[in-house]
Amino acid sequence: MWQLGGNIMSKKKNHDLYQFMKQLSNEMAEEYNRIQMRATEDPGTAGDQGEENWAELLRDWLPRTYKVVTKGRIISQDGRTSPQIDILVLKSIYPEKLLSKKLYLAAGVAAAFECKTTLKAAHIDKAMETCVKIKNLYPNRVGTPYKELHVPIVYGLLAHSHSWQESNSTPEDNIRKRLLDSDELYVPHPRLSLDLLCVADLATWISFKETLVLPQITPDKIASSTYLEHAPIHEKQVEYFTPIGALVCDLSQRLAWEDPALRDLADYYRITNIAGSAEGILRLWPTSIYSTGIQSFVEMGDLSNDKAWTEWNLTFP
Repeated sequence: MWQLGGNIMSKKKNHDLYQFMKQLSNEMAEEYNRIQMRATEDPGTAGDQGEENWAELLRDWLPRTYKVVTKGRIISQDGRTSPQIDILVLKSIYPEKLLSKKLYLAAGVAAAFECKTTLKAAHIDKAMETCVKIKNLYPNRVGTPYKELHVPIVYGLLAHSHSWQESNSTPEDNIRKRLLDSDELYVPHPRLSLDLLCVADLATWISFKETLVLPQITPDKIASSTYLEHAPIHEKQVEYFTPIGALVCDLSQRLAWEDPALRDLADYYRITNIAGSAEGILRLWPTSIYSTGIQSFVEMGDLSNDKAWTEWNLTFP
């Protein structure tokens, strides 16, 4: 499900993180304007500059143990390779000798991103299709709901701005619908879905996995995939919440599921609420998406959100 933020805050937010995220948003907007001035002369260079903007942001806000590189492919255990990827985030364990080889070992890649200066609808389709290809390089994991609903790599789409700029355009609606349509077209299992989409001057969409009780549809519990949309749509929210804040918060959460050393910081971002509120649209899946053993646990209702960072939760991330 994709979700859109929409609650007006009841009290003033005064944490410095809100100002930091606002500064990042302003810097990204300035870079977009600068890049666009020369984009028609040299679109290739413009694209490279946009990628470097995002790479620099990730270097600045991810722990120093991660290495952020541009332009490379991922190679699986059996030698299959991905399409070229704009940005890759490498784990601390990555061999120094292989950093410059531009063919990155799948086990050492924590996250990867496509970058667009100006987002168009076709970019969402392409990112979803590429995401499925990349996540299929990884073996299916079994044993817990978390493992079976996720692949150990984060994949997302990052853009400075978007193409729906006319006065009567509805960019949030357009992106939300395209995400859902593209997900249904390309994604055969929720573990293969696109993890996030950030448009720096509009909103951030994240995928959210949960197991619901929906007796009006079926007596069994249903696994669902939701694209949640975070956007400062109210006047009071514009002062505080930003798409980049939502990106930093969500990415830290996703990385922390695979890297426990990051969990304290991920919890800090979540508690300070730099992402704001959100809402979204469900895509329902049958419980048969789980392996036999996990499906039985799900259908018996043996899941909860009582403990933090447990792979037996009802909801992720």
